Amino acid sequence: MTRFVAIKRLTYDTWRMRLRRSLLILLAAVFLPAAASAFDLETALKEQHVQYRESQGEAVYRTVQSDGMTLAQATESVRKRTGGQVLSAETRVQGGREVHYIKVLKDGKVKTHKVNGRKR
Repeated sequence: MTRFVAIKRLTYDTWRMRLRRSLLILLAAVFLPAAASAFDLETALKEQHVQYRESQGEAVYRTVQSDGMTLAQATESVRKRTGGQVLSAETRVQGGREVHYIKVLKDGKVKTHKVNGRKR
């Protein structure tokens, strides 16, 4: 013989749920803007950026960096250094910088040389 057991269903008090949800939204609206202003991303980034520090009169020291090689300069440099015949040369942009790939034939072997170029 099989017995059926009645499962008691939980009744939801919609009035209390709506009140709790409204209070939660109100608390979030009050406290979240304070937290957002404490971590103001734009201000923090401006403080780190060189352009804004200079405009505020703060001394900024920079190291002078060469502008890098053009494709023609890189090709000539590799040709002189290896003493081989340049087969092809191409420039690709990687990580905000030009990188020159130069294929050179020497002693029957083809080697690809990579030369850093200018920043973009």
